[in-house]
Amino acid sequence: MSPLILDYLLTVLHLVIIGLNLFAWIWPKTRKLHLYVIGITLACWLILGIWYGLGYCPITDWQWQVKTKLGETNLPNSFVKYHLDQLTGRNIPDGTVDLITSGSFLIAIVYSVKVNFLQKTFLK
Repeated sequence: MSPLILDYLLTVLHLVIIGLNLFAWIWPKTRKLHLYVIGITLACWLILGIWYGLGYCPITDWQWQVKTKLGETNLPNSFVKYHLDQLTGRNIPDGTVDLITSGSFLIAIVYSVKVNFLQKTFLK
């Protein structure tokens, strides 16, 4: 498979995972999937993070390997930062992106716990 196609597919995969992490708690049919996806994401960020650095994402690691083969350099640690910088044309500070990312993720976890375990009729 060409690196360009692989880069595109990894971007789509990233966006799907981010979308699931942030929004899959909303719909009753995707709530269980949401719990699995946030669990896997947390495991990568925290458990794999012990060895690779807090917030580690294997998909980002693979995608950066592909982007390096495509000639890109100076890639940030974060997929979100990379694309926010691309979209805005600015160099958003790492800490700001990490705060937005982790804060949004934490909010989604709180709502997921609420709808899955605390309030059975919420948003049904």
